[in-house]
Amino acid sequence: MADNLTLKALSRLLLYPEAALQDAAPHLAEALTEDGRLDAATRLGLMPLLRSLAGEDLYDLQEAYVSLFDRTRRLSLHLFEHVHGESRDRGQAMVDLAALYAQGGLAIDANELPDFLPLFLEFLSTRPEAEAQGLLADVDHILATLEERLSERGSLYAAVLTAVRHLAGAEAITAPNPAPEAEAEDLNALDLTALDKEWEETAVTFGPGDAASCGVDRFRTQLRAAQRDARHPARQPAA
Repeated sequence: MADNLTLKALSRLLLYPEAALQDAAPHLAEALTEDGRLDAATRLGLMPLLRSLAGEDLYDLQEAYVSLFDRTRRLSLHLFEHVHGESRDRGQAMVDLAALYAQGGLAIDANELPDFLPLFLEFLSTRPEAEAQGLLADVDHILATLEERLSERGSLYAAVLTAVRHLAGAEAITAPNPAPEAEAEDLNALDLTALDKEWEETAVTFGPGDAASCGVDRFRTQLRAAQRDARHPARQPAA
């Protein structure tokens, strides 16, 4: 089964900019065209980002990326940040997703959290198309939120989320006028050290037996439960 080159390319575009990514930008554009999974309009929407990555100063690109994704919780590229937050469920969800990757033959770098969106897309690029589309649809509520928030800021990265959602058959978000308070939210920074520590602690509970019991259905069940919890928070007992 051939890999999904479009998902691979979109995964790369969401990574921290390095010199290798700058060099690869023209090749990513070619892959998106040759793979043919995106329509012309969606591909065209990615061109400003590809030109930016290829032509702008690397340090400026890196500074902008960190400011956007690493210092802004509402724009975190870690999926479970948007469904579990700091709850205890997050650790188990990380373990289960890592087990799902292991079942699919994807080895994870010890320093990377399994819910990192580029890693998730990399995994989906190796799966059968129907399975990949189904999993993308299951996280579309997260992807749609990120697309909208990036669009509000006028970020070129919004086009990547639009393209990912297009692959799952979702409709693109029409961005509202930029909200002044959106920029101030950058002060709500992620505690990356705490997140890394959480993954290190939960990883030691992962064993071969867990991988056998984890699968696509369990991952989907967790996401749906998290969505229900977000829509219907538990009522506090009366005083």
